[in-house]
Amino acid sequence: MNVLKYQEDVAASKVSSRWLGEVSGLVSPPDVYVKIFDLMESPTATADDMGQIISQDPSLTVRLLKIVNSPFYNFSSRIDTVSRAVAVVGLRELYSLVVAVSAVKSFSAIPNDVVNMDTFWRHSIYCGIISRLLAKRCNVLHTERLFIAGLLHDIGSLVIYNRVPDIAKRMLDTANGDEEMLFAIESEELGFSHADLGGELLKQWTLPESLQEAVAFHHQPGGAKGAKMEAAIVHIANVLANQSELGAFCEVKVPETEIDGAAWLATGLKKDKFDREGIIGEAGIQFVETASLFW
Repeated sequence: MNVLKYQEDVAASKVSSRWLGEVSGLVSPPDVYVKIFDLMESPTATADDMGQIISQDPSLTVRLLKIVNSPFYNFSSRIDTVSRAVAVVGLRELYSLVVAVSAVKSFSAIPNDVVNMDTFWRHSIYCGIISRLLAKRCNVLHTERLFIAGLLHDIGSLVIYNRVPDIAKRMLDTANGDEEMLFAIESEELGFSHADLGGELLKQWTLPESLQEAVAFHHQPGGAKGAKMEAAIVHIANVLANQSELGAFCEVKVPETEIDGAAWLATGLKKDKFDREGIIGEAGIQFVETASLFW
């Protein structure tokens, strides 16, 4: 593979839409999500309208109702219709949830010899859980959206694995389980990173800009403009996930990585009082139940 060819594809932005678009069938969630997005743009759309569209996909309906009736949301009464889920969760929140569930399903089907997909999703889910735990500590509203940001933070890596598997394998071998090093290697060799790709992918999926930035800047939280808190939370969560036995990137537990100073500043968390092991342990307790919902 000629890396220069891929660098030339980068035009006005670091990641061209063509680079993503040429991954046949890989980056497009089901048609139902496009219809849902159209509904969100309509001033007359109702929860019943969205419920009718989602109900056309029985598998998606079952998974969404399973999630909203789980401790993930912890509602006091059972929710038995999608329209009711829209009413209590919110249209945009449920839309993000639809995309996240669809992405996990779509990408999990990728035949790939570069990485173990089970390991990939363990790391992603672990990062999502820690992101939500941190969001609660930072008094962030709607903490579930931080779970989704954490869940999708490495989604750009799957595009790299699919497009340039030989190069990806070499970069992974060089990084030897150190995701911060991998980020630097990708930027040097490809001209962009998995974080850049992930942010662009979420943009194509028309997810909220706060999620786009959280993913795009999870290695450099100081670079985020409108979502510094979100990017900082996912950054810290990613560092902690990589220090866990269960959620480490590439199944390699890395030594304690320095958390970017911008993340402490954005979140208000105190470095000298931060309980890494406690948060990692709490995430481990939640992992099994949460993983069964999304994966």
